Amino acid sequence: MAFGTDTGPYDLRFHTGRVCLDLLATTHPAERLDRVPALRAWIAGSGLVPPGTPLAHVDLGWLTAFRELRGHTARLVRVHPPASPAAARDLALARVNDLARTAPPAPRAVPGENGALVRELTAPPECPALLGAVARDAVDLLTDPAARAALRQCEGDNCPILYLDTSRGQRRRWCSSEICGNRERVARHRRRAALAR
Repeated sequence: MAFGTDTGPYDLRFHTGRVCLDLLATTHPAERLDRVPALRAWIAGSGLVPPGTPLAHVDLGWLTAFRELRGHTARLVRVHPPASPAAARDLALARVNDLARTAPPAPRAVPGENGALVRELTAPPECPALLGAVARDAVDLLTDPAARAALRQCEGDNCPILYLDTSRGQRRRWCSSEICGNRERVARHRRRAALAR
């Protein structure tokens, strides 16, 4: 998935390496998907749709459905306790599998402004198709042993964000070097300065 950057004022983050994990990141440090415009920005920024795809038809029902998928996905991929009870995990797995059955939106190549081919959708995206794309990404993550082995939780102070560590030597410590990593470096500097005094 290509990661977009035009998310407006919603402070959305796309640092995890997987669209399903980017959806999980919308709960930190507070609920990010609290309004329909925020969901529209997340859909555009996540790369689920090509840039410029109209999303005016996204409504409150979509918001509820994406937040429900986020909860089910979280029950399945969390790497640290508290683990979900078996019944909750079974329900989450059944729901993710059910959503993954829906085909994602069909793309097509069309000439862009400069003549180069660009991607667009053959029709406006529907909620089940976009949910299907995120659910398929979750299924891929859950069934790929290499991806599961690379799944990490950010070491930032109180940061629950999960990400894929694809760094050389798998030494990545933070979901975002610019955010959590920078906070850690500043805190480390302050501790050293306090000790030096």
